[in-house]
Amino acid sequence: MAPVSSIRNLGPSFEAACAAAGIHSAEELRDLGADAAYSKILQSGRRPHFIGYYVLVMGLQGRPWNDCKGEEKKALRVRFDAIKAASHDPARSELERALDALGVIDRKA
Repeated sequence: MAPVSSIRNLGPSFEAACAAAGIHSAEELRDLGADAAYSKILQSGRRPHFIGYYVLVMGLQGRPWNDCKGEEKKALRVRFDAIKAASHDPARSELERALDALGVIDRKA
């Protein structure tokens, strides 16, 4: 299995974020797709960052990270905002997120 960092644009920091979210290979990341993978990353406690999201999208398409422009970038921003709203609760502690990931507590609405 290839490491996450073998995907264009994705380095050791992103690979560590994926590992913390339970994504341990480039194949797993590709199978999940950008949106589901980024959601898992946010659910694992990583703070949302639009550039990180679109770098992931571009990397999975084999494109340079700075290739995202204009209408495509606007459309990705809409997707990012939806993922962030569904997957990131800044009021929830890391402990609560970990317990939620284990299925011990219910996800806050």
